Amino acid sequence: MTVLILTTEEDVTADMVVVHLNACAVPVVRLDPADLTGGAALSGEYVHGAFRGHLSSGGRLVSLDGLRSVWVRRPGVPASRAARPSSWLTEESAQALYGMLRSSGARWMNDPDAAHRARHKPWQLRLAQSCGLPVPATLITTFPQAAREFADRYPDLVVKPVSGAHPQDPPRAVPTSRVPPDADFSAVAFGPTLLQRRVAKRADIRLTAVGEQLLAARKPVEADAHPDEVDVRFSSSTAPWEPAEVPPRVAEGVRTYLRDAQLAYGAFDFVEDADGTWWFLECNQSGQFGFVEVDTGQPIARTIAEWLSRPSPPRPARLDGVNSAAR
Repeated sequence: MTVLILTTEEDVTADMVVVHLNACAVPVVRLDPADLTGGAALSGEYVHGAFRGHLSSGGRLVSLDGLRSVWVRRPGVPASRAARPSSWLTEESAQALYGMLRSSGARWMNDPDAAHRARHKPWQLRLAQSCGLPVPATLITTFPQAAREFADRYPDLVVKPVSGAHPQDPPRAVPTSRVPPDADFSAVAFGPTLLQRRVAKRADIRLTAVGEQLLAARKPVEADAHPDEVDVRFSSSTAPWEPAEVPPRVAEGVRTYLRDAQLAYGAFDFVEDADGTWWFLECNQSGQFGFVEVDTGQPIARTIAEWLSRPSPPRPARLDGVNSAAR
């Protein structure tokens, strides 16, 4: 039984997991949907009440019935590297590829529909609240007056994008920034703006969840850190990430979040305040983990490989969309 990894050709994070899969003699096929219909090919046959499908990538041919799991790691846009790419060809290729993969009965990390929904930050915040995870006071608005009133109630704010990275090529990370006390909120009317109460943090937390396994790391904030350094990705700190114990209530909330979101994998970002409370910021359903593993030695890549290596579940009596996403 084969593990299929949907990702770009240069993906060091995927490479870390492939090393462990190879060590366990688990067959692996990597496919970038962007290579359809050039370096990758597919075929599916629905005849006499049965389905047979095949994928070809990098000179490897794999039967879809022989897939145990599919890791949707960082796939390219389907058919974007075809000889004559078009939006129509992209849609046709996406329908064919993901539709056939859904017919295989393989386990997903993560199911594409669940992953698409999980990218929406407003939805994340509400789900985190319902799971009992503390969420800083947040406003997403296009009303300047609402922004001004929110700033009056919470004078110390940060602003961040609703959607994440800016969609240029390559995507550009947009840092979370502190809102100055005399901010003019009139520009809020021109696009949704996410304002959030700044948590005076003593540490950043990255919690990597793989199924039921939770691996947390903590990066302490240096005593002389400037309060405007609110985004750990752009911090000047050289302090390494350290392994951290997950508080029981956080562990319960994260596992509930994954179950309700129908995710098998999630990279959760928290900040820890002076009282030790972990405040939820976001969950990246395909977040990086290599930098944490390098600093802490936590076996994140091996844990993912073990999850992907587990046998696929028995085929359901009927197909119902999300199939065993987080088991």
